[in-house]
Amino acid sequence: MSVMEVAVQNQVEGIDADCGGACACATCHVYVAEPWMEVVGDRNQMENDMLEFAVDVRGNSRLACQVRVSEELHGLVVTVPEKQF
Repeated sequence: MSVMEVAVQNQVEGIDADCGGACACATCHVYVAEPWMEVVGDRNQMENDMLEFAVDVRGNSRLACQVRVSEELHGLVVTVPEKQF
C-alpha cells in the first residue's frame, strides 16, 4: 500500500490522486518531514519527471503514490502543499 492510498482511504484533504497511483499526475504531491527523508528514500526518475508539473516543489517533495508504507515508516509525517496545481 502507498501513502497516497492510505491518505485517500482516510479522506486526507489535498490528496486528489487523479491517476490512481500510476505516477502520472502529481496530484498526490506531499512534503516529507526532514527526519524521515532518509527512511523514505530517494525519488526515481519517473517521480522526478512528474514533480516538474507540481507547484512549489522542494527537496523534500515526494509523490505519495511512490512512497510504500512499511514498518520502518511507522509515525511518518508528511504535509500537503497549500495548492496542488
